[in-house]
Amino acid sequence: MSTQMIVRIDPALKDKINNLAKAEGKSVSEVVRELLEEYIKSRDISLYIDDLWERIGSKLTSRGIGSEEIQKAVKKVRAET
Repeated sequence: MSTQMIVRIDPALKDKINNLAKAEGKSVSEVVRELLEEYIKSRDISLYIDDLWERIGSKLTSRGIGSEEIQKAVKKVRAET
């Protein structure tokens, strides 16, 4: 269930966000939710790490590298140290 948040902003900023949201076919609430989600994503380390692993996994998969190749590489590096 959603909850409300009251935020005080300058009237000029309110007019700008109303106009921009309208131009994008969104409500001000939608724009604010998107901004808050992006703010959290950029500052939440666990989300950053999850995204990093996802990008690494995608790159490895696109290059045809699977778990067997990764295990071999890990064993090789561990043997060298």
